[in-house]
Amino acid sequence: EKAVKAAAQHHVALMTVHAGGGRDMLKAAANAAGECGPDRPRLLAVTTLTSLTQNDLQELGVTRPLDIHTYALGELAISCRIDGIVCSPLEAAEFRRRLGDQPVLVTPGIRPVGSAVGDQKRIATPAIAVRAGADYLVIGRPILESPNPSQAALDILTEMERA
Repeated sequence: EKAVKAAAQHHVALMTVHAGGGRDMLKAAANAAGECGPDRPRLLAVTTLTSLTQNDLQELGVTRPLDIHTYALGELAISCRIDGIVCSPLEAAEFRRRLGDQPVLVTPGIRPVGSAVGDQKRIATPAIAVRAGADYLVIGRPILESPNPSQAALDILTEMERA
């Protein structure tokens, strides 16, 4: 709650919270954002990190299947009036089907064809993410580690436009 109010003072447009923080935390964050007026930050709940697999979740004590866990976290967040979710591009289409057009969908784990995967385990190309309904794509290393970052970014934008 306090973090949302502090961020709003700095005109932050998007802010993430952890869906795993639970209903009370999500509602407190949404209520705080609602008190910030029309220029309030839009809140995005992080579901399951794209660097995690089913085995990683089990190691953390999460026994339900990764997809069920992820969809449950996203649906919980939206039911608490969070504006959108951060999810893998592999889950974006199902979230669109379940939640409709209103929630903002942000997809990290974007890797153009031929890019190094790195620590990301649940990935997709920019075109797949756009077709799945993602509003924002998080693309860092494929651009930053390219010998020509400007061209890499332009190539990704072209792929997104074609999708």
